[in-house]
Amino acid sequence: MPAVPLIFRSGAALLIAAVGTFSAGALAQAQQEAPVYEPTTFQAGKDVVWVPTPQVVVDKMLDLAKVTSKDFVIDLGSGDGRTVITAARRGARALGVEYNPDMVALSKRNAEKNSVARTAEFVKADLFETDFSKASVITMFLLPAINLRLRPKILALQPGTRIVSNTFTMGDWEADATADLGAEAGCNTSWCTALLWIVPAQAAGAYDIPQGKLVLKQQFQMLSGTLVSEGKTFPIESGKVRGTEVVFKAGGRDYSGRMNGKSLELR
Repeated sequence: MPAVPLIFRSGAALLIAAVGTFSAGALAQAQQEAPVYEPTTFQAGKDVVWVPTPQVVVDKMLDLAKVTSKDFVIDLGSGDGRTVITAARRGARALGVEYNPDMVALSKRNAEKNSVARTAEFVKADLFETDFSKASVITMFLLPAINLRLRPKILALQPGTRIVSNTFTMGDWEADATADLGAEAGCNTSWCTALLWIVPAQAAGAYDIPQGKLVLKQQFQMLSGTLVSEGKTFPIESGKVRGTEVVFKAGGRDYSGRMNGKSLELR
């Protein structure tokens, strides 16, 4: 589109130019003087107050989950972004879900400072309305009641998805691994425990195997049940599901295999 010439009287032009210069200068000064957002510990949030996870605990949580460049990490309630940024610095793709827009903006600035803005992303969203089904690792520092509200959705994730939490549990779903940190590890707060869960496949059911009739009952990752073989009934002992991997003992023998959909494939 061709430029349209503007005609001003000289006085008016000078006035407009002066006002424009003043406005630009005032805007620049206002931007420079705008306070930088700084979160405060225990500040109120939508579901929880904000308390930063100590960096040593962040590192241990990601260690327990064995995060690599092949992972997609989602942090629920990502705060200032430190867990997402740490995961991105390990080569993973990571997403922070945070309801506070000021925290989201702060996290994006922190990601820029750490040169991981391309792989560390942040969204302003409600964690209860967020689809995190594509994550291979989920991290969180939420209250037990919130963990329990999220638990059904987490248990429906792809078997093998790793869940790590700072300090707070999943109720009667026992952790697969726990690491307690303290002052000697550089953690000087009340929240110095990393917990890991691995989403188990659904292994409960009745199976015909070469040794007989196997019936498995399941409580989260724990297996019980019976094996009927040659007219004898043996209880299932030390049964466990770790992702898709299944192990148990029966009749003095160790068994291992994997779930392939609804089928149990014993080795």
